Amino acid sequence: MYGADLTEIHDLIHESRGKDYAAEAHDLTRRVRALRPDADSLLDVACGTGAHLRHFGGLFDRVAGLELSEPMVRAARRALPDVPVHTGDLRDFRLETRFDVITCLFGSLGYATDAAELHAALAAFARHLTSGGVVAVDPWWFPETYLDGYVSGDVATVAGRTVARVSHSARAGDACRMDVHYVVADARTGVRHFTETHRISLFPRATYEAAFRAAGLDVTYVPGLYAGRGLFLGTAPVVP
Repeated sequence: MYGADLTEIHDLIHESRGKDYAAEAHDLTRRVRALRPDADSLLDVACGTGAHLRHFGGLFDRVAGLELSEPMVRAARRALPDVPVHTGDLRDFRLETRFDVITCLFGSLGYATDAAELHAALAAFARHLTSGGVVAVDPWWFPETYLDGYVSGDVATVAGRTVARVSHSARAGDACRMDVHYVVADARTGVRHFTETHRISLFPRATYEAAFRAAGLDVTYVPGLYAGRGLFLGTAPVVP
């Protein structure tokens, strides 16, 4: 789970790596409205600091977030004081309202540790959909698209703060272990270093699709999006 150190620099480092939250929000809205033209409410699951929600808020009449990391929940609430951001686990959350659209982006569903947890997460999403609602999932890498031993490095300087990020990812059974090192420096606090380790499941495409169908959702896969990971779109049946 993401800690306070990473929360502080999360958006800075990913935007410096080319992540365009606004463009992703607009493109995703276009895709889900092709399936549900009247969609006007959205829940962003694993919303992090609310970077996507900032843009979804201008595209839907009602938005909300769900996040497990307490530091990220606090950051999202500070950034979006008018948006409900709930603390909860994507595998078993229960809210008192339903949504036309539920999103789960940035590979977050890969934190389900096995197929049973993946099925539980999709079932939780489906419970919170309105009739004909849409689930949009940006998955983690599939086993055949994952690059074992991948190393990534980036440095960004914004407003007098420099952040360096170096990561190494290695396969560990049916998952990958990603070790990430950060160095943060600014004039006031000097230089500090911290690390985070993440275990992210490498579910096959068919396993994702089976979880969607088990939750009662019709599913399609759009390849090529989100740095090549693609996008799953699941649609709930229309209830008369």
